[in-house]
Amino acid sequence: MGLRLKIYLVCLFLTLTSFCNATSEDVLIKSAERTIDVTSQLVKITHRLTLSNTGKSSVNSFNFHIESRAQQKLSYFKAQLADGKDSSGVLKAVSSTVKGVLTYKVTLSSSLEPGQTVKVLVGTVFTHNLVPHPAEITQKEKQLVQYRGSAYIFSPYKIASQTTKVLLSSSSVESYTKVKPSSQSDSTITYGPYENIAPLTEEDIVIHFENNAPFLSVANLLRHIEVSHWGNIAVEETLDVYHGGAKLKGSFSRFEYQREHSGVSSIKSFKTVLPELAADVYYRDEIGNISTSNLRQEDDGDVSLELRPRFPLFGGWKTHYVVGYNLPSFSNLFNSGDEFVLQMDLISHIFDHMVIDDALVRIILPEGASNIEIETPYAVTRLPDTLHFTYLDVKGRPVVEIAAKNLVENHIQPFKLRYTFSRIVMLQEPLLCVFAFFLLFLTFIIYARLDFSITKDEACDNRQRAAGIAENIRNHYLKRSTLFQAFETHVVKLKSSRDINAFQASAKNITSDLRAQTLDLPTNLKSEHPQLNDRVTEIQKQDKAYRDFQSTHAQLVERLVGGKINKPQFVDAEAILIKKRDELVEKLNHLINTL
Repeated sequence: MGLRLKIYLVCLFLTLTSFCNATSEDVLIKSAERTIDVTSQLVKITHRLTLSNTGKSSVNSFNFHIESRAQQKLSYFKAQLADGKDSSGVLKAVSSTVKGVLTYKVTLSSSLEPGQTVKVLVGTVFTHNLVPHPAEITQKEKQLVQYRGSAYIFSPYKIASQTTKVLLSSSSVESYTKVKPSSQSDSTITYGPYENIAPLTEEDIVIHFENNAPFLSVANLLRHIEVSHWGNIAVEETLDVYHGGAKLKGSFSRFEYQREHSGVSSIKSFKTVLPELAADVYYRDEIGNISTSNLRQEDDGDVSLELRPRFPLFGGWKTHYVVGYNLPSFSNLFNSGDEFVLQMDLISHIFDHMVIDDALVRIILPEGASNIEIETPYAVTRLPDTLHFTYLDVKGRPVVEIAAKNLVENHIQPFKLRYTFSRIVMLQEPLLCVFAFFLLFLTFIIYARLDFSITKDEACDNRQRAAGIAENIRNHYLKRSTLFQAFETHVVKLKSSRDINAFQASAKNITSDLRAQTLDLPTNLKSEHPQLNDRVTEIQKQDKAYRDFQSTHAQLVERLVGGKINKPQFVDAEAILIKKRDELVEKLNHLINTL
């Protein structure tokens, strides 16, 4: 009966699940307007979709496919509700790959009931999707690129009506694939409208056009954010930048570059936007500071830094530079007691329409920060935390490292880093400075008061004589300790052999050796070194007590061997003696080691 009930519940769950999740036949895209922007090095595609529920059950989500040719180049995805020109309500999207197709499952903010429609805005950004053709050009030639895509929207749903507009950077078009109806008007190519396109339908198109926009990309970005609770946040970015456009064919002539209108696709300079409160800005490379830069305040409050490399960048050329600045901590660091929150952009603006292939962000927190938690606006890879050591550090400053790939301007979003930091720890560095200066002054005081004259120092001689006497005493009792151990070995052997005569002979030899060892002490030891004399007296007292213990122990074993006491009585008596022996050995070793 229990098994039947479980099967029934499983079937009921599957039925409800299939009821709540509508199939592709239940969703119809009544109209779709797609805009493909290829005016820069990025491919920005915006879809304005009108979804209609033609099924009999409510729809909570819909799927959005990415063309297979562009899956690896997808950098950014965003879905939101759209109402005319006003956009609001970002929708949650989860990606997965099904049968080799990258699919985003977008969850609607409210269920779409049968017969209802909803307008959705889906935006995607692709990097390195425009291919220079030809791949190499001379200094005077213009840059031509190819865009490959589909005239139809790649969708799992039927589309009743769709239109695609391709925005080009210029009206100079070498060729483009014509799929009726299609037309070109100045720098815009329009495909459609197309009616009743079946799901998963594709029609390849190739557009070959002129694009002299800066194809500037960042191969590697290393971004340091160092937080100081003394009121400053230091930011430094190390960048490896390259021109990803058509490579320069032949040699470069600066004379022609300055006289003629050549190198139209080259990059002479670019603008970096810094935070409004950025100060102490610097721009340098491996040679040193680069003075060909301009810093100015924009009308919107941001700080604009115009960077001009030491040489223009042509296709395939690259450069390396460092940009750094300081920010007041009150603009990005907030706290409640000992709980702090750092809120900053994970990456910053480098140049317009930027592409970052690999980024590594290192957030250096103050020494003593703990309970570190980070919340990022999109999926990143958090590397193991490390330590960073700088001046006056003892344990090191914790470093949170974050790695990300294939980033664009849309990824300029703030993260939140929470941690615990006690304000008392801030006193560590001032106290270390005070202590260091104290030791420095104390060293000078002692040095000034020392006497370095070459004269006989009676106190020093007395200390050296005392050290020599202490060493002789230590060696003497180390030898006696060896004989004590030999005596105890024979006592243990007596328990098993029960040969009293052999034991007494061995004990007699050891006793004679102990008596033969004498300790010669100076006659004036008590007057010149009273502390050492007291210590030696105490050692002799403990030595005698240890000899008495060994005699008592030997007599107890002889009584056991002779049958005068039984085994339980012997064990109890020996336990008491062993405990006394351990105390004597501990005292004797302590006295000898502290001579």
